[in-house]
Formats: sequence, C-alpha cells, structure tokens
Amino acid sequence: MTSTVPASLTRTAEGSALQAVLLDMDGTLVDTEGFWWDVEVEVFADLGHRLDEAWRDVVVGGPMTRSAGYLIDVTGADIAIEELTVLLNDRFEKRIGRGVPLMPGAARLLAELAVHEVPTALVSASHRRIIDRVLDSVGHHHFALTVAGDEVTRTKPHPEPYLAAAAGFGAAPWRCAVIEDTATGVAAAEAAGCRVVAVPSVAPIAPAPGRVVVPSLEQVDLAFLRRLITEQR
Repeated sequence: MTSTVPASLTRTAEGSALQAVLLDMDGTLVDTEGFWWDVEVEVFADLGHRLDEAWRDVVVGGPMTRSAGYLIDVTGADIAIEELTVLLNDRFEKRIGRGVPLMPGAARLLAELAVHEVPTALVSASHRRIIDRVLDSVGHHHFALTVAGDEVTRTKPHPEPYLAAAAGFGAAPWRCAVIEDTATGVAAAEAAGCRVVAVPSVAPIAPAPGRVVVPSLEQVDLAFLRRLITEQR
C-alpha cells in the first residue's frame, strides 16, 4: 500500500457522513477488463491452448493467482502459476504502455472529488507494477492512497484491501463509498462493511441492501455518493 495522505484529507467531508471514496481500477476507472482477457487469450495461444469465451466471466475481477490457476486447470496447460503470472503481467504492462482509456464519467468524477477534497483511494487486485503504470496515464495525483493486490495478505474477494484503505484514511468502513464493476470486488467491499456502487463491466450485478447498481459512472457524482452513505444509516 502506498499513501500520501495529508492531515487535511483525514477529516470528514464537510456537510456529509461520507469519509472516503474507494475505487476499483480495471473495468471501473479504466476500460481494461477487455485488455486482460485479450492478454490471457494471447498468452494461452502461445502455450498452445484456446480459451473459451465462457471462462471470461469466471476470471474477471479476480486476483491474478485465482484467474491464472483456473485457466491452467481448465486448459491443462503445462505451466506453473508463478511463471504464468509473470507472462500475463509482462504482456499486460506492454499493452497499457500505449495508453489507458478512462471509463465514461471517470475523469469528471475524479475532478469533482479533488475539488471537494474528498479522500480518494485506488483499491485493485492488480499488482503494484500494473497499478503504477496505469496511474502514469490516469494521474497519480488523483489518489492519496493506493492498495495493490500483491501488497495484502488476502486480496479480493476478501475484505482486507478495503479495510486497509479505510484504515489508511482513519475512516469507518460504513462511511466509505466503494465503486466496483465485478461481483468479486463487490463481495470484498461489502464484507468490509462499505457502501457499494456497482457499475457492471462484463457480468451483471444485482441490487442489494447497502448496494446500488448503475449502468455508468456518468450517473455517479459526489451528491450521489453522499446520499448512498446517509440513506443507509
């Protein structure tokens, strides 16, 4: 976890019970879920295996070790998880080196959170090297704190990443709004006790208590996130 949290950012956002906004990266902030699948298809093709499109919903949003392990199991590829993880990260890092597209509404939301000095964190199952490369395009300055999947003992769907982010801000999890695009991420955030906005990218996510589902970040602004917290009290 990396943090540049000044004292001024640990205070509660004025006029709101909202204390922090915690954003997932792939498929939520940046349009890269398709990149990951393309990379997985390419790497397994090099290994002599063809991936079934139906497997995409299984691996989306999950930690690298889980996704890699699943694809090894279903294809029977003769490769260790550790070796496959390196191949996938190398290929993905090369792919995003050409630039990373933001999801619709992401730039506007990040700018609004910055103007109102709302503590904002990036919480991803991706490894640190990938997060840092993505933020080279998106802008490191948007996030006072980032949590990578290889910096926690247990990554999503375990709540540890979101608990770590809330603790880093000195915030109560139930006063943190999380924005996620996959069922894996939503499960992690809800297990941590956070309020969740789900913006499904690949597979559908159903509404539930403490969770709202919207089609795009274009429907999300600071007022929306503040209501998410106050209406669940």
